[in-house]
Amino acid sequence: MTKTAGTILLVEDDQSLGQLLAEELEMDGYIMHRAGTVGEACQQLRDQRPSLIVSDLRLPDGHGMQVLAFQQAEHPGIPFIVITAFGTVDQAVEALKAGADDFLTKPLSTDHLRLKIKRLLAQADINRQLAEIQASQHSDNNFGLVGDSPAMARLRAEIRQVARSQAAVLINGESGTGKELVARAVHQQSERDGQSFLAVNCAGIPPDLMESEFFGHEAGAFTGARQARKGLFAEASGGTLLLDEIGEMPLALQAKLLRVLQEGSIKPVGSDHEEPVDVRILAATHVDLMKAVEQGDFREDLYYRLETLSLNVPPLRERGEDVELLAMHFLKEACRRHNRGFIKLSDVSLSVIGDYPFPGNVRELSSAIERAVTFCEGDTIQPEHLPERIRKRQSGTSQPTPAPGGTHLSEWPTLESVQQDYVRRVMAAVDGNKRRAAQILGVNRRTLYRWLDAEAGQSNA
Repeated sequence: MTKTAGTILLVEDDQSLGQLLAEELEMDGYIMHRAGTVGEACQQLRDQRPSLIVSDLRLPDGHGMQVLAFQQAEHPGIPFIVITAFGTVDQAVEALKAGADDFLTKPLSTDHLRLKIKRLLAQADINRQLAEIQASQHSDNNFGLVGDSPAMARLRAEIRQVARSQAAVLINGESGTGKELVARAVHQQSERDGQSFLAVNCAGIPPDLMESEFFGHEAGAFTGARQARKGLFAEASGGTLLLDEIGEMPLALQAKLLRVLQEGSIKPVGSDHEEPVDVRILAATHVDLMKAVEQGDFREDLYYRLETLSLNVPPLRERGEDVELLAMHFLKEACRRHNRGFIKLSDVSLSVIGDYPFPGNVRELSSAIERAVTFCEGDTIQPEHLPERIRKRQSGTSQPTPAPGGTHLSEWPTLESVQQDYVRRVMAAVDGNKRRAAQILGVNRRTLYRWLDAEAGQSNA
């Protein structure tokens, strides 16, 4: 680790062991605080909140379980590791039931302890991020839209403004950006919240059935119409109707939609009478409607009627760190659907995801995480669990920039992978002799142990 990794409270009355563990963990970047008794530990927990606690079970003035109980009361959620030289199965079960995250027996393997700490802190960090995402989703200010980027902040501000109106709204955005979620947010922030919200994909209805689907029909209006039927406009009356992919609506029906917007009434197929409807129209599209107007595929008067209030949903590539937040959100949801326990994204996977432009936007990211959870058999999603197109960091039909020597930049290994490969080769050449390997590599054994521990953590994750 090259940066401060967190703060650890070490509760250990054996001064020699405590000093050894503190020095080892400080080399990994942790800030160490030490206590030798239950009283000292509880006092430190009153004054500060460490990232993790490691506590001996037998202490001069009491028991490590007392420290655990105090931590559970004062700082629930902090990872807690129990260590003891007199461990039994019953004690381990008791500690885990009381809230401890792990139970280790002496003599202690410092490498094993370091790996446990690293994993528990990573899990705690993911849990914290998920809690923040969940709180953000349920916040009235965020409308259930995940993301803190400036682009999303602007969109939320615009949603608040258009929600006050009763006029139609045009929602523009590339495929997969979440236009229906934006439409639902407009509905939920409007006076119509609590009334019906219906969404229909105009591209999914055959043109000859579209008028009947929208406006309903009378009995006998056409072959097969044995009884009268209400259309979507009537069903959504009092609420909101989202017309998704409105650019696919036939011109003849566009004229009738314009009349609904102007007159506030519909005429079912086969009827001679107009019926009033009170419905707010939201329209969504991924195409340039102005260009469709120029090409004669969309009515100009309807376009300007819809375009008076418009929202532009930003593509994922313009949302910065929202990508990581969304990935964590989709990971949580996928784990719930698959009845999986804790799964995290490795740092390398997050880096790969962050570098990929996601032409399919939020929908593509959701699909990629779903696939990763399906193929991940351990507790950590690695790049090989992601779709190949994302691993290669390629966008659509574009090709990676050629690098000198005829290879592509995306094919060049990272510095970390080169180091790991070299360490493996040296270890193989000396038949696993760590002392000899450290001499060849020009590092001390502790540094070599950290490298091997990091590699083992990645391979076992």
